[in-house]
Amino acid sequence: MTISTPHPPATDPASPYESLDSRKLNEAADRALDHYLCPGARIMATVNEPETMYLANPAYNSESLLANASETLGSASEMLNNFAAVLDPAHRKTALGIAQLVMLGELAVNQALDHVEPTI
Repeated sequence: MTISTPHPPATDPASPYESLDSRKLNEAADRALDHYLCPGARIMATVNEPETMYLANPAYNSESLLANASETLGSASEMLNNFAAVLDPAHRKTALGIAQLVMLGELAVNQALDHVEPTI
């Protein structure tokens, strides 16, 4: 024995588009899923802009910037050498190689600093 309903529903109960609000919610869910499941698609579409927190102040002159860069690279080199001292031999060579690259950068910055006209 089958029982028929007197008034069948006007919309499909399985449809995600029952109203305008559910359509917006579904679009938002699709955007969220695309954001988390397809991150590679966004990388090519965005412009790579530097973080303003790390931009050098344009008011500083080249001599000050180079001196600061030299001190930073010297500190990084010292930290890498200290860190390499506590590593096992297999990883020590890698840390010392990175320290040498940082030292080469420091030498290049120091040479550029030597060519900068001092400001009074």
